[in-house]
Amino acid sequence: MSKKNNRINVPEAREAMDKFKMEAASEVGVNLKEGYNGDISAREAGSVGGQMVKKMLPVQTASFQRADRTARGHQVTVTYRAGLYL
Repeated sequence: MSKKNNRINVPEAREAMDKFKMEAASEVGVNLKEGYNGDISAREAGSVGGQMVKKMLPVQTASFQRADRTARGHQVTVTYRAGLYL
C-alpha cells in the first residue's frame, strides 16, 4: 500500500514553493496571505493549484509545413502537441 503525502522533500525548496504559490494566486486574482488560508473557497484554492500545475507542465507544440500528399503543389501545416496529462 502506498503512502501519499504532500510534504516537500527538499526543505530548502519551501520558500521557493511559497513564492510560486503567491505568484500563481496573484495571476488568477486570489488574495492569499502568509500562513493559513482556510477562509478561501475550494474554488479559489483549486484555481491556484490549477495555475501552478499549468505552469509546471507546459504543453509543447511544434508546427511545420510539408507537401500535401493528395494535391500536387499544395502545402499543409502539420501541428504536433505533446504534454503530460495527469
